[in-house]
Amino acid sequence: MKRRVVVTGLGAVTPIGNNVRDFWAGIREGRVGIGPITRFDTSDYKVKNAAEVKGFVAKEHMDFKSSKRMEPFSQYAVAAAKEAVEDAGIEIEKEDPFRAGVIIGCGVGSIQTVEKEYEKILKKGPAKVNPLTVPLLISNMAAGNVSIQLGFKGKCTDVVTACATGTNCIGDAFRAIQYGDADIIAAGGTEGCICPTAVAGFTALTALSTTEDPMRASIPFDKDRNGFVLGEGAGVVILEELEHALSRGAKIYGEVAGYGSTADAYHITSPAEDGSGAAKAMELAMSEAGIKPADVDYINAHGTSTHHNDLFETRAIKRAFGEEAARAISINSTKSMVGHMLGAAGAVEFITCVKTIEEGFIHQTMGTSAVDEECDLDYTIGRPTEKPVRYAMSNSFGFGGHNAVLLVKRYEEE
Repeated sequence: MKRRVVVTGLGAVTPIGNNVRDFWAGIREGRVGIGPITRFDTSDYKVKNAAEVKGFVAKEHMDFKSSKRMEPFSQYAVAAAKEAVEDAGIEIEKEDPFRAGVIIGCGVGSIQTVEKEYEKILKKGPAKVNPLTVPLLISNMAAGNVSIQLGFKGKCTDVVTACATGTNCIGDAFRAIQYGDADIIAAGGTEGCICPTAVAGFTALTALSTTEDPMRASIPFDKDRNGFVLGEGAGVVILEELEHALSRGAKIYGEVAGYGSTADAYHITSPAEDGSGAAKAMELAMSEAGIKPADVDYINAHGTSTHHNDLFETRAIKRAFGEEAARAISINSTKSMVGHMLGAAGAVEFITCVKTIEEGFIHQTMGTSAVDEECDLDYTIGRPTEKPVRYAMSNSFGFGGHNAVLLVKRYEEE
């Protein structure tokens, strides 16, 4: 018998706010967190914009010594996780710590550490490399550091599926609680790689937008879209077994109703052109929830602002829902405001789904004006939509053909 899993805490560090309150205020205002890159000199780069986290001070979220032993991706994860735990009202001293887990992933870890330490090797020799180089850069250290900071001693893993990382981590946490591996899990994703190598690499792949106007750089489903905008930050949610949450009087934001995960088995960067893999992940999530396509009120699309993703995701939605049902669903892309946060994207977008259910507010896809004729669904263009949302779907699709879909519903007693 699967156990029911609910969301009891939210935490976020984003380009439009370093906590959930400020992030959601930015979402409601239609704030765009994209601007000129400040982390390094972009004079020789075609790409000038990114969605940077602003005003984040690590020592405000952890002790100074710990912060110095973490790179930004770990710092963001710790800050978001602590906010989520506080929001959920969890006191680990009153819990069995071995029933509290962490599943937080990161797409690439710290490329900055590799850049910095390799430069030391070239200039000063290998003996000058920081002894903490490896624990600073490896992507599992976000989950490890969160576990240490929170005192959660249960299942601690990190899923790495490129841009689907955050969604797969929340999905795996959902499964772990369903089948009794844990009662509480801090789950989500994080990323902090706005640096020369990442920007140069994605630029060489022709994946990034070269548009210099920040308001027109990330424009999902627009006919003039030309790539995504690199973002950073973290999203962490507290998932909890329903009876455990009720027993301690926790606030319940919503219930995780379904999870689907598939592979395209097609190409290392391009999604399957017919959308079949992504569509199957959506179908699996709906099947687990026991609902029909017409029951889904809202889809937070992967919506990266690349030509292939937006077109093929549109095809996938039509394939999973049927054209008539697909046209009745409100769809948007949070990446139009926060850029593509890679490993953190799915987690922050899941938080957006939870808040959308709570408030009935579906944000506008910012920047997009002239929609591609082949992208012919309702992408919430021009203004936000307000309506009751019972079921919200969050889509994430990563390089390598990874597809992950979560379905969250308004919590209702049964």
